[in-house]
Amino acid sequence: MLTARSSAEAHLYMDLHRCECGSGDFDRQHRLELHGDDLVAVYEGACGQCGRMRRFTFRMAADAPPPAPAFGGSEPSQIIDPGEFAEVAFRISESAGIQILNTPKSEHHKMRGAVAYSVAAFEEIPKFIPPGGNAVPASAFVSEVGKARYRREPRDFEREILEMNIANARAVLANIDKHSTRPGGTGTGSGE
Repeated sequence: MLTARSSAEAHLYMDLHRCECGSGDFDRQHRLELHGDDLVAVYEGACGQCGRMRRFTFRMAADAPPPAPAFGGSEPSQIIDPGEFAEVAFRISESAGIQILNTPKSEHHKMRGAVAYSVAAFEEIPKFIPPGGNAVPASAFVSEVGKARYRREPRDFEREILEMNIANARAVLANIDKHSTRPGGTGTGSGE
């Protein structure tokens, strides 16, 4: 059985594992069950494209889950590899970056959730670096997506590059918080 550190991690795993028809549209119904001493999250529902029933079962980690959008604590994921986290982080940060460049600062708050999610995904990658190491080892990449990402951009998984990517993503998030007008409030920025 798969072990998830949080519901965010379970949802990302399901998003990464599409239906046989190729669709990611999955109307998830969720319930919790107790199996012995294990809390188990069960997600079931029909594929939005072909109607095939899908089911995912996750043993939830014993530690309290981190606050959203974080995926887990200090230990690396057992179900999502560093290349998959990198794919998600870069895809979302690039998409949000384009939107940020094309909207006034007063509207940047609308991208905050996406940017925070990309920060959380970037923060997962260094957890795969062994103690005393300087890079994620090739053996950590177990998915086809992860292996392909590592083959294309192995330097993206070096500690120095990872720290730079995390710092850049956090800076974008801090800038959103500094300059955005929030719904129902006045914001702190100029609202340009």
